[in-house]
Amino acid sequence: MPTSLSLAGLNILVVEDDDDIRFFVTTVLEADGATVTAVPLAAAAREVLPQLQPDVLISDIGMPGEDGYTLIRKIRALKPDIGGRVPAIALTAFGDSDSCVRALEAGFQTHVSKPVAPEELVEIVANLVASCNW
Repeated sequence: MPTSLSLAGLNILVVEDDDDIRFFVTTVLEADGATVTAVPLAAAAREVLPQLQPDVLISDIGMPGEDGYTLIRKIRALKPDIGGRVPAIALTAFGDSDSCVRALEAGFQTHVSKPVAPEELVEIVANLVASCNW
């Protein structure tokens, strides 16, 4: 893996209700140098976001209570200095084009289908950070 795709120094917020997937994503990102805060619900993500100020948000779409679409809409309504412009990745079991379009329209920058290979996840996060010039 090229060092240009290292996640060293990145602060990433992961929102995923499935314990195993949350553990997998956290482990992969931390192994590549990122600092990860992982929470199981959208409400918890909104609570920690202003203080955490993550470099990237990775959120599941299908969660109990508030889904990822609602979460990202609420985050995009925030002021930039409290996390409103955080680059965001939708992580979902729904890989069809309608789900991708819906995620992008809701406010995510990219859409990733589960399961995702560790190298692919790292590459997607690194490329998103590299492409964000806001």
